[in-house]
Amino acid sequence: MTTPLGERLRGVVGAKNVLDRPVQLQTYEYDAYLERAMPRAVVFVETTAQVSAVLGILAEERVPFVPRGCGTNLSGGSLALDGAVVLEMGRMNKVLDIDIPNQRMTVQVGIFNLDISTILSPLGYYYAPDPASQKACSLGGNIAENAGGPHCFKYGVTSNHVLGLEVVLAGGETVWLGGKDADVLGLDLTGAFVGSEGTLGIATTAILRILRKPEAVKTLLAVCDSLEDGGNVVSAIVAAGLVPATLEMVDNKTINAIEDSMACGFPRDAAAVLLIELDGLRDGMEEMAEAITAICKASGVREVRIAKDEEERQALWRGRKGAFGALSRLAPNYMVADGTVPRTKLPEALRRVADIGRRYDLPIASVFHAGDGNLHPLLLFDSRDPADREKVMAAGMEVLKVCADLGGTVSGEHGIGIEKLDALPLVFTDDDLRAQGFVKEAFDPRGWANPGKALRAGGHAAGTAPADGGAQAVAGAPSDDHVEVTAGV
Repeated sequence: MTTPLGERLRGVVGAKNVLDRPVQLQTYEYDAYLERAMPRAVVFVETTAQVSAVLGILAEERVPFVPRGCGTNLSGGSLALDGAVVLEMGRMNKVLDIDIPNQRMTVQVGIFNLDISTILSPLGYYYAPDPASQKACSLGGNIAENAGGPHCFKYGVTSNHVLGLEVVLAGGETVWLGGKDADVLGLDLTGAFVGSEGTLGIATTAILRILRKPEAVKTLLAVCDSLEDGGNVVSAIVAAGLVPATLEMVDNKTINAIEDSMACGFPRDAAAVLLIELDGLRDGMEEMAEAITAICKASGVREVRIAKDEEERQALWRGRKGAFGALSRLAPNYMVADGTVPRTKLPEALRRVADIGRRYDLPIASVFHAGDGNLHPLLLFDSRDPADREKVMAAGMEVLKVCADLGGTVSGEHGIGIEKLDALPLVFTDDDLRAQGFVKEAFDPRGWANPGKALRAGGHAAGTAPADGGAQAVAGAPSDDHVEVTAGV
């Protein structure tokens, strides 16, 4: 079946690069969240010029759009609401420039996160942000969600490593934000764009900060008899002024799922393990390892193991980064909660999360970036059971409320998407949301960019646009001439 819109889009990208038959679109109606929404069409793009032309056509047709990379989003951010057209960015995966003297790399955003460091490795460099899904997630998705990863404790999140972006705005105009120079004058528009979840436009090219590979790496495994001991160790290490590259924790349920799936060498009887990695100069590495070991033992840790070689180190990391996949063996579905608390509040947060699981009769496994207080409780359930589904949504919202009540926030790196719209008032006032909404209006005055995501205040979606062909738009959507800003980015 062809449509006038489909024919116009095929004129830009070619006949084979537009999908608009229902059977073709089913693959793109979901991401790694729980909901589904069928897009109007999927357009495969390979250049910034094609993205610009496609968005120009969609603006003329008054059709919203969603950029999509690898579909690993955990909060529904890449769902095509309101009859949106999906721009599939996976073919935009080229390396455009590697500038070693200036420690910069320019790439298209469809590239896999892990491929960036793989390409840089023979040159002695790497890209620091490393989400656990780095084998499967694209840089564009990392930029949309301001993703972190195990090494964000020492090196920061995506926004600390993206210096410039080529962006196509909703009407098709192409602009550059930032650049190779880390000290670009004027407003930090790059910083505003990173983490905006596709609601401001589509990034097509990124200038990245790259780092020299460390001279030495040492990985320790602290075996804990309680989650509280693990949380206390994290606070004690930071209080001592030590800065490991990573401070990652997994609980007993996750440990056993990992061992059943991959046999990575985690002790099955531990209540939790803390994966601590040190990197930097060889000089002083042993002394830091000894200091951290002493802190662990003083905090009640049962045992501290040091990976004896690269093979053992890689096995430990394979377990940590494969934890979500391992846990998928335990139930038909899981929902990954994502919130952040101050490090000193970790033990209390973990107790409260466990209480939530007991009250709702939901098994919960915990995997988290302990150094940043970023919790990832996985709530195990069966989506085929409506009562189970209702329970998991209510429990997930309670987890976010715990994070907010303890002085944290409702997303560490997975974004707001559609999952956490109702949680925004837990951390933002109406004025906060309106102020952020002004940014949305400046970038996307007609609301075509990823409608219905990350943008809600007072129960209303902001900036959603009526779709062509009778698709249902959100109530209160703006006309083509005016946008009423009611929400935040």
